[in-house]
Amino acid sequence: MISKRSFLTLSATSLALGLSATSASAQEKTLRVGFQKYGKIVLLKGKGTLEKALEPLGYKVTWTEFPAGPQLLEAVNVGAIDIGNTGEAPPIFAQAAGAPLVYVAYEPPAPKGEAILVPKGSPIQSVAELKGKKVALNKGSNVHYLLVKALEKAGVAYADITPVFLTPADARAAFERGAVDAWAIWDPFQAAAETTIGARTLTDGTGIVANHQFYLASEKLVANHDAALKVFLKQLSEVDDWAKADIAAVAEALSPSTGIPAPILQLALARQSYGIRPLDEATIAEQQRIADTFHALGLLPKPVTIASAVKRIGS
Repeated sequence: MISKRSFLTLSATSLALGLSATSASAQEKTLRVGFQKYGKIVLLKGKGTLEKALEPLGYKVTWTEFPAGPQLLEAVNVGAIDIGNTGEAPPIFAQAAGAPLVYVAYEPPAPKGEAILVPKGSPIQSVAELKGKKVALNKGSNVHYLLVKALEKAGVAYADITPVFLTPADARAAFERGAVDAWAIWDPFQAAAETTIGARTLTDGTGIVANHQFYLASEKLVANHDAALKVFLKQLSEVDDWAKADIAAVAEALSPSTGIPAPILQLALARQSYGIRPLDEATIAEQQRIADTFHALGLLPKPVTIASAVKRIGS
């Protein structure tokens, strides 16, 4: 027979385990979404439809803003968020660092949505003239690859420029005060610099890079919360359809939350691509070429295999 003392100890232990399980269950029923200042996820947040769609499944939604893709994926790596979106380069660097991430969807190419800019009065007229110059960029971001490939096309070695790694806000400040000669940046920061300070485009991604947007989730979300992931992607596609149909309305809707005037957003949105799709073999191969390029330059600690981190929706 069990003693009274043992029974009380067992009961207390069971209660503690029960409370722990309840707490864990509550945590598992929260979809934690990361977003940047601009993009389809910002629209999804503003619409409020994701919360309503997930409510029947018992999920709540939390939203966390990040300055750029590398920081967002570090949050995935440490388990702080479950899903978010970035450009091409951040997931490659994150995968090389061992982050437990999975590609779950992508958007078609938007090569005009990123560019290398110079100040309005700069004497620099071509990418070739960046040799020996300082170029600001967010390390490991989509424009990191744009810079590498644009230099390569112009016959300039990556080692022949001085990269200055700054977040978009700090890069803008450095660019305006003349501390750097050029700035590799994406929309809407690109559109804002063009519109407000007359920044001039040396080149955008046209004919150089595709500039895909990828949606990336934690391995835990993919493995244990497939239903919630499918709801997220469905709601994202519906917002994408709405955005494509009325860019002016989207710019007005985004302006208050981003603090960016609607005309600037409208310019950026016109350069964006539309359509939320599962990754196909061609896109995986293209992303692998980017990874191989970074590894060949010594920017990655080890090679990565993109296909090993791709979820085929429905599989």
